[in-house]
Amino acid sequence: MAETNAPVLDTLVQMNDGALERSGLDEETFMLVRIAALASSGAPPASYLVNLGAASELGLSLEQVQGVLIAIAPVVGGARVAGAGGSILRALGFATAVAEESEVEEGA
Repeated sequence: MAETNAPVLDTLVQMNDGALERSGLDEETFMLVRIAALASSGAPPASYLVNLGAASELGLSLEQVQGVLIAIAPVVGGARVAGAGGSILRALGFATAVAEESEVEEGA
């Protein structure tokens, strides 16, 4: 793995490298657990953006993500789940805006 001139990004990549294999979980379960962890830790929208993108590539549905949030609500609390919902909406809004901007640039 090549290092960039972005030490924080490099560290994040290294922390995640091989985590799926070490977990022993299938890809879908791994991503759902990560989403639950993001919600329980009060993660920012950028964290959801990366993980929801990977979850989408695996074919996970919005209903599965919602199911995870419902399942953890009694444990982590309503405020954390509501915060997660807001962060997810902001992440998806950002992704949509970037995609629309990309389409505009391609059409120019």
